[in-house]
Amino acid sequence: MLKQRIITALLLLAVLLPALFYPSPLPFTLVMLVVISAAGWEWGRLNGCSAGMSVFLGVEALALCLLSWWLGLPARDLPLLWLLAGAAWVLAAAWLLRAGVSGWPRVPRGLRLVGGLLALWVAWLAAVQARMQGINFLLSILVLVWVADVFAYFAGRAFGLRFTRGKLAPAISPGKSWEGVWGGMLGVLILALAWVWGDAHWQATVPSLYTALAARGWWLLLLAAVFLCTMSVAGDLVESLIKRSAGAKDSSQLLPGHGGVLDRVDALLPVLPVALMLHTLST
Repeated sequence: MLKQRIITALLLLAVLLPALFYPSPLPFTLVMLVVISAAGWEWGRLNGCSAGMSVFLGVEALALCLLSWWLGLPARDLPLLWLLAGAAWVLAAAWLLRAGVSGWPRVPRGLRLVGGLLALWVAWLAAVQARMQGINFLLSILVLVWVADVFAYFAGRAFGLRFTRGKLAPAISPGKSWEGVWGGMLGVLILALAWVWGDAHWQATVPSLYTALAARGWWLLLLAAVFLCTMSVAGDLVESLIKRSAGAKDSSQLLPGHGGVLDRVDALLPVLPVALMLHTLST
């Protein structure tokens, strides 16, 4: 299993990194189209759709992104969209996590399918627009999620249940602890401060998200970093809730050793639009 995970990870990096660092945003945009299409297909499967309907949802996700691209939305200022998307994610995540696993089936199926497609579309649009702003800007968002996950894992392993009696969400994801969340937040705060220093030291031509926020005040940077880490955890928990409701361990087996596409991008789905919302509000 470990060998399979490593091979899959190396293949994914071999595709993602050249697309991310290519001078033009085009390769990254195309890679994200594939990612969102696959995620749309997985979304249908998790919601009990037939094989044909699941494929249709993947095509619909692709069509939404292509239409947005054709309309030039990634190159436009979209402050209202980011505000609405960010607010929707906060409210929806709060309600779903409060309702628990049993609450998900009570949501009308049509609303679930449409909501999932919109979440995927908004994430694609946010990722592409962030890449158009600059590699440094997009990378600062992506790395935040990875750092939050890594620090949470090791903090949870080292200090889990040492300072608190209860798990974070035992009915949804029994392996997660509050100590892991705090460790993730600490890692993100360190990352944000280090990135601002790095931007200044190397005189970055395109500022990172952290530098843009710090320009409005260090208090805003610290609050935003904690908020984004919280949304990263929320995205992970929401997908775990949906998988548990569907009786699925992974969203699919598209990525051997890693599960499905949604398993890899669940935390990014809320973080990307929320990051652009914070950036819009700070400018």
